[in-house]
Amino acid sequence: MSDKIDKRIFNGGHKTAGRKSKSEELQLIERLTPLEATAFQKLKIGIESGDFKFIKLFYEYYYGKPKETKDVRITQEQPIFNIDYNNISEDIEGDEI
Repeated sequence: MSDKIDKRIFNGGHKTAGRKSKSEELQLIERLTPLEATAFQKLKIGIESGDFKFIKLFYEYYYGKPKETKDVRITQEQPIFNIDYNNISEDIEGDEI
């Protein structure tokens, strides 16, 4: 049994791909925390100046991005395939077994 190899390492994919570990996320949050007050101040200045980018950013985080909706209207039935039944019968009759 000891000579069996765990073959999951051969599954492919990039070694650094995927979500960062929780400890890496916490380290990043710790590094960014001192800049929080500055970031909010700059956001406030941008909103007060009427810059649309800042206003959009604020509302996307405050209310969330709006759901994408698509208006799908079918006015008449669309065939998936255009089948010419005359050609089919000729093909069947022309084939010899």
